[in-house]
Amino acid sequence: MEKLKLMTLYADFRKDLTYIEKELERSVNSSSPIIRQASLHLLRAGGKRIRPIFVILASQFGTYSLEAVAKVAVSLELVHMGSLVHDDVIDDSDMRRGFKTVKARWDNRVAMYTGDFIFARALTSIGEIEIPAVHELLAETMLEICKGEIIQIDHQRRTDQTTRDYLRRIKRKTALLLSSSCELGALISGAEPSVVRKMRRFGYFAGMAYQITDDILDIISTDKTLGKPAGSDLMNGHLTLPIFFIKDDEQFQPFMARAFDGTLTETERFEMLAYIRKTGAIEKAQAVSDLYLKKALAEIASLPENDAKKAFMQISAFIGKRKY
Repeated sequence: MEKLKLMTLYADFRKDLTYIEKELERSVNSSSPIIRQASLHLLRAGGKRIRPIFVILASQFGTYSLEAVAKVAVSLELVHMGSLVHDDVIDDSDMRRGFKTVKARWDNRVAMYTGDFIFARALTSIGEIEIPAVHELLAETMLEICKGEIIQIDHQRRTDQTTRDYLRRIKRKTALLLSSSCELGALISGAEPSVVRKMRRFGYFAGMAYQITDDILDIISTDKTLGKPAGSDLMNGHLTLPIFFIKDDEQFQPFMARAFDGTLTETERFEMLAYIRKTGAIEKAQAVSDLYLKKALAEIASLPENDAKKAFMQISAFIGKRKY
């Protein structure tokens, strides 16, 4: 049902998304059979394609060109895909979206080469856009994402982090790429500078809410819905916002310690998730997500009334209530 709701939101832009999807598939073609198969395996596992849709919508506030939009949208989605492949190696994850990860189906070596290949293709895709600011922003975004990966590794299994550390980490992990999707969409369409700024800030606030919601879903959703074990973040050593609210709880700490050292049994995993759900940590995290969404909506309130603005508002509502 949730997927149907999301597709309804995308309905007006389905033709453009179909074109972008074909360009994505074309962009990961490689002379290496293994790299091509691994890239297509990840691509066909699906995804919400929220980065491409943000590029499409932001471009509606200027002069729209599907060809230019597709180049930028493909590039940003490839950056996202490449980071996922590397993430799965770092976390030793076997499942993503209900499918085997690249590292699980092949091995770490193939996964790292595949991630690098996809990153390189991202640069190729956007290379024909003759706007220096576009390339500068993409380069800065990719650099910050890489910094975020390094910080995430450094923060694994560390309980001395603060919520500020967490917010900075998810800014690099998720929010910057969504912010860049909105900003680049506005830039390539020649939108007014004030609109570009609003798009950048909207994407950032929406991205923060999106990642916090992801972290909440990792605790409250089922394994089947997530396509991986619920509680994977904690078992991979990552402290998320709900956990920051209870990490000093004496009854929770034994669960966290066993999750970190890999000794948590399946029974204990479900007990841990049930305990987190009854502490109020989820509600506190949701309140922070709602605050970011409120800020996101405030950024677009003064934009011209059109289908793109309406879709942005609907997607913001979806982010706050989504179940997958």
